[in-house]
This record gives sequence, structure tokens and C-alpha cells, in this order.
Amino acid sequence: MTHLGRVIPPHPRHLTEDNRMPPEPNNTDKDREILYIADPMCSWCWGFTPTIRAMAERAAGAVQLTMMMGGLRPLTRTPMDEAQKVEIRHHWETVEKRSGQPFNYSFFERDGFIYDTEPACRAVCVVRSLARPLMLDYFEAVQRAFYAENQDVTDGAVLQAIARKKGVDHVAFGERFNDVGSAYETSGDFQSARQLKVTGYPTVVLRNGQAYGVLTAGFQTWDALQPTFEMWLSREHKTP
Repeated sequence: MTHLGRVIPPHPRHLTEDNRMPPEPNNTDKDREILYIADPMCSWCWGFTPTIRAMAERAAGAVQLTMMMGGLRPLTRTPMDEAQKVEIRHHWETVEKRSGQPFNYSFFERDGFIYDTEPACRAVCVVRSLARPLMLDYFEAVQRAFYAENQDVTDGAVLQAIARKKGVDHVAFGERFNDVGSAYETSGDFQSARQLKVTGYPTVVLRNGQAYGVLTAGFQTWDALQPTFEMWLSREHKTP
């Protein structure tokens, strides 16, 4: 069974003073929270999508899920070389085997692709600020576009089109995406992830008040995590 490990909480400013963050639903437990630290261009996070989806559905209406972007390869400027393609392809094949998630390997026929994960992370932060209930759906749509459909999710126009398909105001998305404040907000996510001592993705942290515990640091199936998660969910304001 998975056990919760303690972590150091992040600086509270980023989690509590973002005045663009929509209010929490009135019926959720405000003393507890699921923090999902991930990157939409992280292959293990794509493999983890069925797990976090099941977790979110199980906690719906009881405990809020907050997404935090970790920043796998933010602001990369060098195109992938052949050695990097071989390495990344190996990761994809491993994730596909373990998770069953689909991958489109025609991606590796691209020349000059720059694996910069900052734009996709920024796009998720924008959706979080504009339409928080849609953020997990949007995150998954970006993942699917990249991994299963070989779309270039480093392109702001592609990210905006996905937002429109998911029901986000695409005009507001475009304005916010290109605003320097969104870049700072995304960087704030990266810093908060580091303060949580997160070193890999996906990571799920469960918060009870000011106490934080790691549910998983890395890929796990829902079957593996559910028993521990159910015990945490059934507790009332107790330290994990």
C-alpha cells in the first residue's frame, strides 16, 4: 500500500494571494486540498491521466483539486538532436506499455523541434485563472493533442484552438496567454513546485491544513493509490 510522506509546504503567497484565481466551490473542504504537480509535455503525466481523472472524480464536491505546473523543460531553446529523440522515444514506449495510453510516434519525424514546455504550462495556468473547472479537461486535451495527435503544443495558436474546443473564451485566453503576468504566474508555479521539493512528475500532494503529504512521486495506477487515498479522504481534518 502507498503511504504518505511529509513534505515542506510552499511559500503561502503563491497558493493564497493569486487574486485572479476563481473562488472555491462552497461545498468543498477548504482545510484539505489535492495538489497535482505536473507538466502537459511530461510523458509519465500522460500515462498518469486516467489515475488523476479517477481521483478527481472520486473527490468531486468534497475536496478541491489544484493543478500546479512543475516545468519539465521550460524555456528550452535548442532543437532536439537524434540522441534526444532516441531517449524520449524510449520513455514513450515505456509509458505506453505500463499505462496503455496512446502515442503517435510520427512526432519523431519532426526536424528542429524545440521541446519547450513553458508555453503549454502557461496555457494551463491561463485556463486555471479563466475557467478553473475546465483546467483538468484542458490539461488532458493538451496532452492528447501532443502525444496522440502529434500537434505542436509549443505553438500559442494551437493552445488557443484547444481552449476554444474545451469551452474557454478563446479571445480572453489569447490576451491572457500573451500577457507578461501569465509568464510570471507560470514561473511562480515552477518555484512553488521546487519549494515543495518536487523533483519529478507526476506528483500528488495531499494537504490537511498546513500539513502536506506526498501520495505519489511518479507514475502509479489508480488501483495502487486508491486505498491510501480513500483513507485520507475519509478522515476529517487530521494530519495525513
